[in-house]
Amino acid sequence: MIVYVDRLTQFQALMKGQADLAFFPTSADLEYLTGVPRDIPNFGLTMHPGAWLEGAWITPHHAPVLPLPRMSAEFSGLGRVQGIDVRVLGDWDDPTALVRDILKGFDLPARPTVAISDLTSGETVVKLQRILPDAVFISATDILRELRVIKSEDEIALMREAGRITEAAFADVVAQLKHGMTELEILSEVDYQLRRHGALGPSFTTSFYNSGPNHPLKFGDRLNTWPRVLMPPVSLLFDFGAVYRGLCYDFGRTVFFGDPTPEAQRVYDLVMQSQAAGVAALKAGVHTCEEVDAAARRVIDEAGYGEAFRHRLGHGIGMDVHEPPFLTKGDTTPLREGMLFTVEPSITLFDTFSARVEDVVVARPDGGEKLTNGWQSLIVI
Repeated sequence: MIVYVDRLTQFQALMKGQADLAFFPTSADLEYLTGVPRDIPNFGLTMHPGAWLEGAWITPHHAPVLPLPRMSAEFSGLGRVQGIDVRVLGDWDDPTALVRDILKGFDLPARPTVAISDLTSGETVVKLQRILPDAVFISATDILRELRVIKSEDEIALMREAGRITEAAFADVVAQLKHGMTELEILSEVDYQLRRHGALGPSFTTSFYNSGPNHPLKFGDRLNTWPRVLMPPVSLLFDFGAVYRGLCYDFGRTVFFGDPTPEAQRVYDLVMQSQAAGVAALKAGVHTCEEVDAAARRVIDEAGYGEAFRHRLGHGIGMDVHEPPFLTKGDTTPLREGMLFTVEPSITLFDTFSARVEDVVVARPDGGEKLTNGWQSLIVI
């Protein structure tokens, strides 16, 4: 069970000596601290009158105050949030006056240090600068990151459940795969199955990196790749994950339509060997992030496919899909028990067969603990 009051108390202790006031808009940071939920995001911006003030205002000595535009309070259900002081802004009320009233109750010094989330909008910052012209602004996300980077066993249990939902959805997708489907048909099924199995939805845009002699790999060209009919021989590289209780999963597997060629099988086997090396190297208190990346990358480099491993080995994960630190060259962060990472090596080839695998892994003293373990062999349809 996540006890938000404990998180808030820890954050307030970290604020002392660093900031007089903190502001978090609706975001992963706010949900982590208070349980105030995020909704499914929109592609385009939706606006309510006074939306710039929406978020929690916190000091080291005062409980959070959450001002909300009426539309957010009523139609988004945020007005029902328990255990937090909610102030509702009417559609024709003055948001600046409401914020001034909130800040007046905090007894701020004449030149306050204000910690704001990295996701605070430019509009909010401009308005705050007018209200607090002598304030110094720093990052509240940096202060909070000290707490977010280490996951409790309760958080890990929730992430394990997010992984279970993700694998259950994948199982039902695999059962329906057949030659001649389009990428759009498959990704639509993935998103449906995630929700059917209990996810709020996908934790990021469900993605594919499909390739074969008749299916050249194309990055970032969805409107042209979605309609393509997938006929053998072709490798299908899945990349998706479930949202569960505010946590984001990230998962990847490779499916082959047709009979795998020896090269396709070798590429797949190398990716799996690379992941195993990375998981084994996730030793808390022993290695750094870049050492884990090097251990996994070495497998693919030595086999001659180094240039086809085009990205970092993995990233921190939790309330956001991508969180620091990162399993990549140059990140010398020491591993600590309870850090969660994706371990996701791949070999992506533009005109022949590719492969990828991805699981969320907990850093432990004796090596990583994978939270999903299904489909270790190449899936052949």
